Amino acid sequence: MAIPKKVLKQVQERDQYCWHCGREDDLVPHHRINRGMGGSKLLDIPENLMMVCGQYNGDMEGNATVGAKARGWGHKLSVWESPEHPVFDCVAFRWWVLLPNGWKITVRDSEAF
Repeated sequence: MAIPKKVLKQVQERDQYCWHCGREDDLVPHHRINRGMGGSKLLDIPENLMMVCGQYNGDMEGNATVGAKARGWGHKLSVWESPEHPVFDCVAFRWWVLLPNGWKITVRDSEAF
């Protein structure tokens, strides 16, 4: 099941580079909370998606060390965690909260809400 085009476009406009390494090519959508094998479309929302390079996407799933770091940065979340959990931009060295409208705000700005 594919991510809805409108949602994918929002995420691609928000994320111009890989959150981990800064690459601007070979970007793929990554579910912070895994959908599983054809899982729920309810997780195809902007706050649960981020654009990362293909290499990092594979490493998060295939390398336990990389996966552990990704969980610490909010790049990977457990099913019981909320997509509102902040995510770390390793390139900009800043924590963000991803919003349902496809935008992001800094953690500091989100404290005003």
